[in-house]
Amino acid sequence: MSIRYPRPLRPGDRIGVTSPSSGVPKELNERLNVAVRYVQARGYEVVTGRCMDGSGHASASAADRADELMSMLTDPTIRAVVPPWGGETAIDLVPLLDWDRLRAAEPTWVVGYSDMSTVLTPLTLLTGVATVHGNNLMDTPYRVPEGLRSWLDIVAAPAGHRFTQTPPGRHRTVGFDDYAMFPEARDYTLDAVGTWTRLDGDGEVRAEGRLIGGCIEILCNLAGTSYLDTSAFADSTSPDGLLVYVEAFGHDAFSICRNLHGMRLAGFFDRANAVLVGRTQAPDSPSLSQHEAVIDALGALDVPIIANVECGHVPPYMPIVNGALGRVVHSPSRSELTQVLD
Repeated sequence: MSIRYPRPLRPGDRIGVTSPSSGVPKELNERLNVAVRYVQARGYEVVTGRCMDGSGHASASAADRADELMSMLTDPTIRAVVPPWGGETAIDLVPLLDWDRLRAAEPTWVVGYSDMSTVLTPLTLLTGVATVHGNNLMDTPYRVPEGLRSWLDIVAAPAGHRFTQTPPGRHRTVGFDDYAMFPEARDYTLDAVGTWTRLDGDGEVRAEGRLIGGCIEILCNLAGTSYLDTSAFADSTSPDGLLVYVEAFGHDAFSICRNLHGMRLAGFFDRANAVLVGRTQAPDSPSLSQHEAVIDALGALDVPIIANVECGHVPPYMPIVNGALGRVVHSPSRSELTQVLD
């Protein structure tokens, strides 16, 4: 299986907005409007679906959400699909999606993070279609710090494009902006200083492989199933190995430790040449920090483990293309991730 990259977006292309997981509460509709207008100002037409209700934990029934997502992903006039944000139970879509039909369809860019890992990661693993683990729609209007890219830049890049991202050195310590009070928010509050750190030892890291990963709390529920078979993916697309990235949203360190142990036992990390771990605001546990949880679960892999990467729930965000060729370099004086849309 070769990686299939969707056609680069061009001005006038249509971008679908749907909520495969949580919808948008009425009090946050203005932020949604701000985000839609931002995408439109970039030259794209925005098509908003029916599954957007934010009054409950999911935007619609699982059947309706799956139908709308399938419709957008198989509509040749829609070139990208992005949710407002993640949620809690997108896992109920997984058995309802027509994976054979998606495998046969012309590729469409799918973007998001958090609960969208439930869709993004299996889509790449099962169909070979590259997906973007990056900003959700509600995050899109923020100005991108130096060193990082917007997902809108990546999905418009030409075939074969190579780009390098570097940590900006600043991040947010607590929470997210109040979109009900500040729907026009465009600047991240980056009130802390920090960059990547190697957890498994010292020395420079240089590692390559195809990129795959997502949110730990989400992916652990698919571990061991056919929807998360990274070894088969590596065999067919990257026999020399993978660059695996994971990130924790909110579970305490004991829970993350158990989740990662389970994913390792299920083979998720078997073909990893290195593991990138997203910066997190998730709490430590008594006698175990988040970083210690990672080492406890993954230290036996005997591969470099680099933490505090901007691929998680902590602003700002470093978009990562699932399926792209990646090269990570890390030392005390240099940290960078290069991706190639080969």
